[in-house]
Amino acid sequence: MGSAFTPVTIGPVTLRNRFIRSGANEMMTYRSRPTQSLLEFHRRLAAGGVGMTTLAYVAVSPDGRTFASQGVLNADSIADYRAITDAVHAEGALASAQITHGGSFVQHKELSTPRAMSSSGGIDKMGVMMGRFFQRQMNRQDMDQVRDEFVAAARCAVEAGFDAVELHMGHGYLLNQYISPLSNKRRDEYGGTAEKRARFPAEVLAAVKQAVGDRIAVLAKINLYDGAKGGATVEDGIVTAKALEAAGADMLVLSGGRNIEASYVMFSSPLPYDDLALMQRGFFAKLQFRLLKMATPKTVKFSELYFLEAARRVRAAVKCKLGYLGGVLSLDGAEKALAENFDAVVMARSLVHDPALVSKWQADVTHRSACDACNRCVAVMYGPAGTYCTLSGNAIDPKLNKIYAGEELNHAA
Repeated sequence: MGSAFTPVTIGPVTLRNRFIRSGANEMMTYRSRPTQSLLEFHRRLAAGGVGMTTLAYVAVSPDGRTFASQGVLNADSIADYRAITDAVHAEGALASAQITHGGSFVQHKELSTPRAMSSSGGIDKMGVMMGRFFQRQMNRQDMDQVRDEFVAAARCAVEAGFDAVELHMGHGYLLNQYISPLSNKRRDEYGGTAEKRARFPAEVLAAVKQAVGDRIAVLAKINLYDGAKGGATVEDGIVTAKALEAAGADMLVLSGGRNIEASYVMFSSPLPYDDLALMQRGFFAKLQFRLLKMATPKTVKFSELYFLEAARRVRAAVKCKLGYLGGVLSLDGAEKALAENFDAVVMARSLVHDPALVSKWQADVTHRSACDACNRCVAVMYGPAGTYCTLSGNAIDPKLNKIYAGEELNHAA
């Protein structure tokens, strides 16, 4: 058996193999607490052979949610998340919590302030959907508060039995709003050069690392590049990777693209914008997806290992562990990435299509994922069942999406 099935140590934890289920929003939370659907979703992945599965995304505070029902990792939800990590551990895998703050990437009206905060002020591109047209620039007090919220969430992750936390610094969420020049227009020590734009995210990671010590691994997901005009380049991605390595990251997961400006870059294929528009209620929300469809280049075509060339450049620049993400559909593809000195293979859509994919590769090295990169799993995320593959039809019973993951545990207590 190839190197993909050998253990790998990330910080203080060791995975049974090199496969990690990427943090990709499941929408299986109810009133900001994880549900039995989320538990079953990740139990299936663990039983299917992954080394570690990542719950996404878990907000560090109520204001950090992108969606109103999104999970928040705090004292009230520890028992629910503990039920999920127990289920994952029982199947032999590890569990990671992708802890995140949306900043101004917020699709609800339940903020504690009139304007969402971001690295800089100006037009709130996501807020326009809710009639919230402007965002505010974070001050020092805001930054300290967000840093402390990440620390508090990481400490809760330890109590909830997670083996790792992954700080989401890509795709246009708050920490990426500092890293990307598309969002960061500051003229102080946190804006301007790539080094300065990466400073606050690195400070957050360093604080989390200091708080959890060697109890759990600390990962970060970053953009290799934004893929939009005026956005961060691969050279910027290298600067960010170096800053996070210096801050103590145990591993970096390499992704790309921005949710608003270049979402197709993440997937190397167009999103089903017509389907996404139908799932929205408001006029502005529907209009936004139609505009995004118009902005997607007609030449976008999926290819396996689509981030490999850019990821190689980061691999050559840092010594810390790196997880390769982007279009792995075969064991041969996974082994090619590992042969490039990446330490793990990180996958989302292929595992949504078939949670048992890793076990099937272990039994048959020629097996290939049937995921066709249609991205309809992204559209159905907004429905009652949460994320599932429309091709394989593996949705979890929607009724379980309104039952808290730790409900039985809480009753027993």
